[in-house]
Amino acid sequence: MQFLWAFLVGGAICVIGQLMFDVAKLTPGHTMSLLVVAGAVADGLGLYDPLVKFAGAGATVPITSFGNSLVHGALSELERDGIMGVITGIFEVTSGGISSAIIFSFLAALVFRPKG
Repeated sequence: MQFLWAFLVGGAICVIGQLMFDVAKLTPGHTMSLLVVAGAVADGLGLYDPLVKFAGAGATVPITSFGNSLVHGALSELERDGIMGVITGIFEVTSGGISSAIIFSFLAALVFRPKG
């Protein structure tokens, strides 16, 4: 049953993103930014952790999870280190994902011929 909920929740997030493309005619950058902000707001309101517990990978794989990670890291470090923890918490939690995106993008650019 957990696989079904993961599929439905992850699929619903993807459908929302696709509707933003098709119906609202938003650019990919705008759509991605809005989904990251939605994940951040949901975590700030305490709604994203219950969603992760309910849907598992259906909530942790889409781009909304990145916004969740940003806010989650900032809030946890704020409690521990004060106001400077907000900045360090963001980088501590998301640095692995950001670093791997940069490295794999560079490797892909070496292998393929990028246009533009």
